[in-house]
Amino acid sequence: MRRRLHRPIAEQGQYLRAVVTGSMRYFGVPRNGARVYRLRFEVARLWHRTLCRRSQGKHLSWQRMHRLVEHWLPPARTCHPYPDQRLIVTTQGKSRVR
Repeated sequence: MRRRLHRPIAEQGQYLRAVVTGSMRYFGVPRNGARVYRLRFEVARLWHRTLCRRSQGKHLSWQRMHRLVEHWLPPARTCHPYPDQRLIVTTQGKSRVR
């Protein structure tokens, strides 16, 4: 965020959306939902801190920050099904062991 400190908010939002989406797709496995949600929360908190550092006079309220987060960051969700649902493999003879 330091390199993107003075970029437009829309550009920062697009970048952070890509970061959060990529992390959710990688880490979004069953029973990891709380950590994915925490990642989104921490990205939003760091983004708020970065936006507050942009000017000397203004302080970005959490109400406006909440709107920005809801607009730009995707909601936390599990992207992958349970392993027993995605690893079911059958061979040609309908036998699992061959």
